Amino acid sequence: MRFKHFMGLHLGSLLVILLLASSPLVRADVEQDFADEIDDDGKVEDVQDDNELEEIVYESPVYDQNKFYFADHFDDIAESRKRWIKSEAKKDDIAEEIAKYDGIWEWEAPQRIVSKKDIGLVLKSKAKHAAIASKLNKPFTFKSDAPLVVQYEVTMQEGQECGGSYIKLLSHGVHTEDLKKFNDKTPYTIMFGPDKCGSDIKLHFIFRHVNPINGSIEEKHCKKPKDRLEEPFKDKLPHLYQLVIRPDNTFEISVDHKVVNQGSLLSEFAPPVNPPREIDDPEDKKPKDWDEREKIPDPTAKKPADWDDDAPPQIPDPTAVMPDGWLEEEPAMIPDPTAVKPEDWDAEMDGEWEAPMIDNPSCEKAVGCGEWKAPLIPNKEYKGKWRAPLIDNPNYQGKWAARKIPNPDYFEDLTPFKMTPISAVGLELWSMSDSILFDNLIVADDIELARDFAAKTFDIKRKYIDKESKTLWHRLMKRINYKPGWWALYFTYLLIPVGCYVFYLYGRAKEVLRELFLT
Repeated sequence: MRFKHFMGLHLGSLLVILLLASSPLVRADVEQDFADEIDDDGKVEDVQDDNELEEIVYESPVYDQNKFYFADHFDDIAESRKRWIKSEAKKDDIAEEIAKYDGIWEWEAPQRIVSKKDIGLVLKSKAKHAAIASKLNKPFTFKSDAPLVVQYEVTMQEGQECGGSYIKLLSHGVHTEDLKKFNDKTPYTIMFGPDKCGSDIKLHFIFRHVNPINGSIEEKHCKKPKDRLEEPFKDKLPHLYQLVIRPDNTFEISVDHKVVNQGSLLSEFAPPVNPPREIDDPEDKKPKDWDEREKIPDPTAKKPADWDDDAPPQIPDPTAVMPDGWLEEEPAMIPDPTAVKPEDWDAEMDGEWEAPMIDNPSCEKAVGCGEWKAPLIPNKEYKGKWRAPLIDNPNYQGKWAARKIPNPDYFEDLTPFKMTPISAVGLELWSMSDSILFDNLIVADDIELARDFAAKTFDIKRKYIDKESKTLWHRLMKRINYKPGWWALYFTYLLIPVGCYVFYLYGRAKEVLRELFLT
């Protein structure tokens, strides 16, 4: 009994050690942990155990809806479902079978649960058009005494290769009264948020500007941030996006509280808000005799008499001689004499059968076979095509440009901040990745109010996640996308060779002990 107990304990320990030692994930992380835990003085710092990670204190934020134009933390699933309306529309510019907005939306906790109380709106499907929208508590009107503040979280739980996770602030009017008809043609005032396809990464800020003269609408696209924002598309962490537009026409875009883009509505957009005062006269045409050539070939130059335009750049070396032993009568390749025509070869269908070509065995030890040609050398007589040298053009008149005339469509809008009022917020997306989670979406006119909302939601989560990611266990969990079920498959895979090895050791141990007892 003692022997069996002894062997059971030690073989069990051996099994665990072998499992851990055989895992490259564990080895690499343990080695990195040890390196990380050594400070600059060579001393090992205290290591925080998983059990020491403080439990998150998260409560759904309580807020006064009257202070927000819109606010939804999605934690109250029943209430949130009442607010959001799934589109039943169809796109009118694509095939019928893919025109419907049939993407799936769900209210659920993130894959990486920080708190079970924290719920988000998740786009569950991929490669489908999806649209959902909600009315604001009251329309937002762009006044001269308060900014527009838009803020929301996005977690790309499966990463993102191609697709968007931006929001649209829908324009107030008849087109947004029935949100079941929400589609890509629904008028919006602002589009804001991340988008990526392949290596093209964007953080959209687009506003639709109304021409004060004729009422036409034109999209104005904000310049790109200086830095590429790649991490949010691949790190699978929640990120906070904020847009602030002020009455003085300035804007500011932040990601995780860090400003990534800022400027003026009057200068940082393409096409610009205000058109040019003057334009080229469409009636002005360049004269036929207008000469824009700065240089011309010298008309007095003559090609030298000894210049040969047709001389080749290389010629055979006249001093070269065919090497001794060169088999000029032997071809370099011959038909394979051992080849046999396949029995199923059909001359009518496959053509006349020919044996495949192989290297000529007679040439294996020879200097060379086949027709001998002298090697090429540079031709001293080669000069290329003759061209006359260039001289200044005496008739040069400069680069022609049409005369300027006043722009008949000119206007000057010095207050582009005063955009079309907003009455709803919508998500109209297409993505090749699923499980995109949206959370804590607000529209307000107070920056401090937005910061306080973030402090009670996003900041708490990120503080916990950042602390959590320092532990060994959660670094391993990150490697498997926080899906513990994958570990079961991984260990099952490892158990097969390890189990065989343990069985072998057990048998060997019994034989050794038997020999000891006999002696």
